[in-house]
Amino acid sequence: MLAHGFGCDQNMWRLVVPMLAEKFRLVLFDYVGSGRSDLSAWSEQRYSSLDGYALDVVEVCEELDLREVIFVGHSVSAVVGVLAAAQAPRRISQLVMVAPSPRYIDEDGYRGGFSADDIGELLESLESNYLGWSAAMGPVIMGNDDRPELGEELAASFCATDPDMARVFARTTFLSDSRNDLKSVAVPTLVLECRQDVIAPREVGAYVHAAIAGSRLVTLDATGHCPQLSAPQATAEAIIEFIELAR
Repeated sequence: MLAHGFGCDQNMWRLVVPMLAEKFRLVLFDYVGSGRSDLSAWSEQRYSSLDGYALDVVEVCEELDLREVIFVGHSVSAVVGVLAAAQAPRRISQLVMVAPSPRYIDEDGYRGGFSADDIGELLESLESNYLGWSAAMGPVIMGNDDRPELGEELAASFCATDPDMARVFARTTFLSDSRNDLKSVAVPTLVLECRQDVIAPREVGAYVHAAIAGSRLVTLDATGHCPQLSAPQATAEAIIEFIELAR
């Protein structure tokens, strides 16, 4: 099961899908409020917590009667996978956390990559001018300045998301603190980070790896926060290798 991050949809996985589909049955979906989901099902109360997104995952698993799911979550969805595994332990058997971050705001003894003021300014900019924020931040988050089309694609994905729903998702994402939830993980877990990532620096990857007993940490020779687009082959190969080793 491939789960997208904030401001994205299942299309973000299209470059790794052909490689993964050679070995596995794949399930892709859009969270309510994203992509081609039923926007009428969106509720600010439900999606003001990451538990609401985890419930989306559980409901998809139950509707399709999925078992032994290998959950691949990008960015904030990596933590959503942790929460979903706790809600439905009989459904999810392995976790792949792509560029995860359990907390984005720095704290004494913890580096998330942003100060509280940084996040406050980010959210204020997003809420006052969502389209402008999307156009500016897409290339920054994507990185890979030598391939501007990647940043443009991410910005376009942001812009295609309903602004009001995106604002709620953003606050839910960037103000979250799921560090304690990592201790609950009891399934084989891959922490997949990039060599350089402005959203989830390597200190965060090291923290997640240390917090999840028995997890495996792999650092891709890639930059930016979306390796499934910038380094799809390396991303797919790391996922496949982890799954085969865990069998």
